[in-house]
Amino acid sequence: MTYPKRVRLVEMGPRDGLQNEAKPVPVETKVALIDALSAAGHVAVEAGSFVSPKWVPQMASTDEVMARIQRKPGVSYPVLVPNKQGMIGAIESRCEEIAIFTAASEAFCRKNTNCSIDESFERFAPVIEAAQKHGMKVRGYVSTVIACPYDGKVAPAKVAEVSDRLFRMGCYEVSLGDTIGVGTPAECVAMIDAVAEKVPRDKIAAHFHDTWGQSLANIMAVMERGIAVFDTSVAGLGGCPYAKGASGNVGTEDVLYLLNGLGIAHGVDLDAVAKAGRDICAALGREPASKVAQAMKAKVAAQAAA
Repeated sequence: MTYPKRVRLVEMGPRDGLQNEAKPVPVETKVALIDALSAAGHVAVEAGSFVSPKWVPQMASTDEVMARIQRKPGVSYPVLVPNKQGMIGAIESRCEEIAIFTAASEAFCRKNTNCSIDESFERFAPVIEAAQKHGMKVRGYVSTVIACPYDGKVAPAKVAEVSDRLFRMGCYEVSLGDTIGVGTPAECVAMIDAVAEKVPRDKIAAHFHDTWGQSLANIMAVMERGIAVFDTSVAGLGGCPYAKGASGNVGTEDVLYLLNGLGIAHGVDLDAVAKAGRDICAALGREPASKVAQAMKAKVAAQAAA
């Protein structure tokens, strides 16, 4: 087995992890989480999104968050931007990187963004133009790359087509998301190989949900195919509001433990991330979904009781 010598993680917890939480998260709590994650060694921490508060109320304070975080040199703090209105917020908040998103299935795209895949690209055009004008990097996300909760299985060729369009529009990287977490290693490899015929492998990232417990196996499988960028979420927080039953993103702690065991460099402190995960879970009044986070929490509790 041949794995990359180094992997880059994109921490999704502060945005993708928190956006579905019903309990409002104060700005200071979000800021503390982002600062803790960047201090732990992350080079990319998704900080929020400039979407309508009507649809995602948890992200309504992204402008305040961006104004208060400690922006570390060498760390990117991307924000999700769905349209021109959202781009205004990103510009006013002095964001240096944005993310745009679409899907590989028509039904999910309409449910998630209230438009077709083609219409989503029409919305992207002025956003990317503005980003380039202001010197912002643009990352692209493709949802439902394995299957859709409404359309069923998604053809790898369709994922490749959508990914190619994002890359040619100016996205420096395309993140491929198994939104409902049903993918298995063979399916993920087939999907990655199809996309790699259109987009260079070093411009592809993988974004796995752990709904069916396959995320770590999928990561190992696509690492063998040359993928070295992964989206993860502290404590395994997150899910998808338009995919019923989809559990959180793969836990950052789980991926770090795996990479440590394989001797793959990543530059992130597992203990520091686990501490950030315990803190945000305490604020949310819930337990971490990450298995490694759970084990480390139990170990800390045992040591405190000894």
